[in-house]
Amino acid sequence: MAINAFYNEILTDHNLHPMHKYNLKDPNLILEGLNPSCGDDIVLQLKMNEDGIIEDGSYNGDGCAVSMASADMMLDLVIGKHKDEAKRLADIFVRMIKKEATEEEIEELEEAGSLRDISHMPSRVKCAVLGWHTMEELVDKEPIQNAVEHSGEAVSTE
Repeated sequence: MAINAFYNEILTDHNLHPMHKYNLKDPNLILEGLNPSCGDDIVLQLKMNEDGIIEDGSYNGDGCAVSMASADMMLDLVIGKHKDEAKRLADIFVRMIKKEATEEEIEELEEAGSLRDISHMPSRVKCAVLGWHTMEELVDKEPIQNAVEHSGEAVSTE
C-alpha cells in the first residue's frame, strides 16, 4: 500500500505543480505526440546544443494525469543529459513498464520509477510512454532555428 501512496503522491504533485508545462523560449526541436486511444496530445519542445546535450525542455498539451505527469518526470530526468543518455533512460522506462528492467535500472529513473505499476493498468501504458517515445523520436532530429515555425510533425503511440 505504501508504494501506491507514493505513486499517487508523485502523480498528483506533477499534475498540480508541473515544472515543465509551458512554452519553451526558442526551442530548436519540437514534436507533437499523440495517444489516440486516450486522447493525450502533447507538444514536446527541447533546446539541444551542438554537442547533443539537452539544455532545456518543456511540454504543452492536454491529456490524462498519467501522460502529463510522466512527461514532466521525463523532462526532470533528461534535461542536462546527452541525447544518447536520454534515449537510454527512455529504453529503461519502457522496459520497466514491460517488467523487464532491473531494480538498479529503475533506480536510475528517480521519480519516474514510481510509474512501474502502470503495467498492471494496460489502458494507461500508452499514456505513460507517450512523452518518452516522443522524446526518443525528437532527439534524433536535426536541431533547427525557429523550430516553432517549422513544427507540424507528430508521433503516435498507435
